[in-house]
Amino acid sequence: MRKMTEQQWRAFVAHGTRTGKLSTVRADGRPHVTPVWFLLDGDDIVLTTEKHGVKGRNLARDERFALCIDEDRPPYAFVLLEGHAEVSEDPADMLRWSVLLGTRYMGGDRAEEYAARNGGPGNLLVRGHIDKIIAFDGIAD
Repeated sequence: MRKMTEQQWRAFVAHGTRTGKLSTVRADGRPHVTPVWFLLDGDDIVLTTEKHGVKGRNLARDERFALCIDEDRPPYAFVLLEGHAEVSEDPADMLRWSVLLGTRYMGGDRAEEYAARNGGPGNLLVRGHIDKIIAFDGIAD
C-alpha cells in the first residue's frame, strides 16, 4: 500500500466517471451515505443535490462531509476527502456546474438534459472545501 502524492490523488479523483460516496450528518447524528456525481475544482469538490432531499437538508444544517472515491478492482485504491460545504441556489452557477457535471458523467450530447433536470429551482449547488485528504493506492500489493 502506498500513499498517493497530491498529483496522484488529483488525477485519480478526476479520472473518468468514478462516482463518490458522500457522507453527511443527519439531524440525530447518524451518518447518511449516498453516491454522487462530482467535479474537482481546485481545492474544492462541486456537486448538485435536491434542496429538500436528505443530502441537501443535512448540508444546509451541518456543513461537514466526507467523500470517498475508490477503485474496486485489484490492486485497489481510494481517496477520502473530508471538509465543509457551502450551499448555494445561484441560478447561473447552478446551470454552469450542472452542464459540466452532465458532460463528465453523461457526455456532451446529454449535458444540457442533465442541467435542465438537476440545475434548476429546488436544487442546491454544493461547494465542498477540502480540509483533509487520505489517499492510498496499491492496497492489495
